[in-house]
Amino acid sequence: MVDVPQVGAFLLGAPKCGTTWLAEALTQHPEICVSDPKEPNIVASHKGTFPRDDSAPDWAAYADCFNGDGLRIDCSVHALACPVAPSRVANNWPDARLIVCLREPVSRTVSHWNMILDTKEDQEYGTDWSDFRLAWADPCLSDDTLYGAAIARWLQHFDRDSILLIEANRMRHEASMVLEEVCNHLSLSSHSFDLDSIHNANTAADRRPMTLFGRLFRFIAGLLPGFVKGPIVRRLQSRGVNVYKMPVLSSKAPAKREISNEQRGLLAAKVNADLALLEESMGFDCSKWYIR
Repeated sequence: MVDVPQVGAFLLGAPKCGTTWLAEALTQHPEICVSDPKEPNIVASHKGTFPRDDSAPDWAAYADCFNGDGLRIDCSVHALACPVAPSRVANNWPDARLIVCLREPVSRTVSHWNMILDTKEDQEYGTDWSDFRLAWADPCLSDDTLYGAAIARWLQHFDRDSILLIEANRMRHEASMVLEEVCNHLSLSSHSFDLDSIHNANTAADRRPMTLFGRLFRFIAGLLPGFVKGPIVRRLQSRGVNVYKMPVLSSKAPAKREISNEQRGLLAAKVNADLALLEESMGFDCSKWYIR
């Protein structure tokens, strides 16, 4: 029987809430070991926007996601909305600290929707999100936006003091303060982070459609063993280099899609009720996020 690896914290949130930036920043702290890949997607049944797998975690594979010393942080953001993740984390790591990144719900939803359409991931999993109304009706999109319901499940197993909520916009305008709050929440020493060297922000500009040659390149790269590919990838990321942005591997990113006021209204009842739940359970001020 493989032992369950020791993990001290979980960076949660939802797609497009700034977790990629925060995870990249935390790799600079000498007392932190960030999961590699950033999102192991092993503990939770939610393995991404669409994939779901309720089988027991592969602890051996999970242990391989942590290389280095320091407090281990799993950055699988989809665990926030996963219904089984809170109990699994509590059963294995009852003293874990949780960091939850949140973003204004409508902009998060639209950004996530754009990402899926840009990458054609909806088609890959046999669905079609081109109509926003149908996309929002899909729990694979809406559940990630309903922060209050998700955090309520975590509060069944963890107390409020275990959870640090971070508004995504603050990472852009108050980066140093946010990182200091994270260090305090994790009971780690302060660190002088080099904010200028944090390149990995997972922006829309990075989602350039891959050419045929690009898809072939990605397939071949996927065949390389982790011990060969890992150091190369980390070196490129440290320099802010995304090889898939090269013209020969990808084409220009599509224009961002917007939603109408009518489509925005589709979210109002469910999102507003969920924000009220978040305010009640965590004391988090959602007043500027309500859909009027």
